[in-house]
Amino acid sequence: MLDLSKKKLFLLDMDGTLYLGDRLFEGALEFLRRVRETGGRYLFATNNSSRSVTAYVDRLRGMGIDAAKEDFLTSTDALIWYLRGRYDDALIYAFGTRTFRHQLREAGFRVTDQREAGISLLVCGFDTELTFQKLEDACILLGREVDFVATNPDWVCPTSYGSVPDCGSVCEMLFRATGRRPKFIGKPEPEMALLSMEKYGYTPEQTVLIGDRVYTDIACGVNAGIDTAFVLSGEGVPEDQERFGVQAAGVYPNIREIWRSMV
Repeated sequence: MLDLSKKKLFLLDMDGTLYLGDRLFEGALEFLRRVRETGGRYLFATNNSSRSVTAYVDRLRGMGIDAAKEDFLTSTDALIWYLRGRYDDALIYAFGTRTFRHQLREAGFRVTDQREAGISLLVCGFDTELTFQKLEDACILLGREVDFVATNPDWVCPTSYGSVPDCGSVCEMLFRATGRRPKFIGKPEPEMALLSMEKYGYTPEQTVLIGDRVYTDIACGVNAGIDTAFVLSGEGVPEDQERFGVQAAGVYPNIREIWRSMV
């Protein structure tokens, strides 16, 4: 079993790991307190690009978690980090929510949600405001050979009533229509984990990623060279490790059992 006693930076998935819908899992609060009691730091690392960090802070506080903006790292943060220096002057078509577009504009990028002349990049996030017009616009732009970047490859986003299509599913639909695939930025790519360690000064040996999806969460940790803990409280099942060829350092039923292993 994974030894968490020497870990100081805990990168935590949220949906399916700490909560599902509006239901906080048992042991989540105790786990977070334990990390801080032992001198560690946790970051909520999520591929969900439909919400701003402020919305996440409010949501977690509503569940009883004392969260601040500096406790979060989203795939939109990683996307912004990737775009800087590459697309500073580009006109970007942002396929996503109003919040997603606002975050990109606040970061200084030129953003539109209208198909117009001069667009050189299509960026795609998890879009809970999806319309057919956006799909049509994206297909036309991809046919014009604009660059294509997406926040995350997740097939579904878990909810209290089941799952809904996530960014990866929409990008697969666009691939079937246009033959174009995006450059993905979020998990399972290593950027989010590497950026976290660089920003806060932790080594790979001090860092662990905890999540419920093998093909995004666990793969991100493996790709970044850090230990991972796979929880079975969300989308994933034990057989996923063989299915995707990715092995976690530890497998746990839920966050409560991770907390118990640290006491």
